[in-house]
Amino acid sequence: MQFNMKKDVGFTTTTDYGELHVAGDEAYGYRPFQLMVASIAVCSGGVLRKILTKKRIEIEDMTIDTKVKRNEAEANKIEIIHIHYIIKGENLNEKKIQQSIELASKNCPMAQSVKGSIEIEETFELI
Repeated sequence: MQFNMKKDVGFTTTTDYGELHVAGDEAYGYRPFQLMVASIAVCSGGVLRKILTKKRIEIEDMTIDTKVKRNEAEANKIEIIHIHYIIKGENLNEKKIQQSIELASKNCPMAQSVKGSIEIEETFELI
């Protein structure tokens, strides 16, 4: 990926999908911490979705809520990302969903990339 400096603030890159604007100021693009959280949450959710499909566990919908704890005293670094899955479906087995989330966490490249640096907490609810 190549990032080009914008005239005002931030950088842009172009991918096959489109142009991405990244800046420390939300008025000019996505903030880097937002992209990191999104990468980890969506990667985890995508891996979870594949695992559920392989296990033939049918879900109707999934929403992922995240909360982030940052440490202002240490360059505002991300310390904890809490990922909460809201999974909608019929007759879902809590134990199988929990096992699937644990397996997804072990197989998500983004989560594994920050292991030991950022704590990732995962919870879920079934509706």
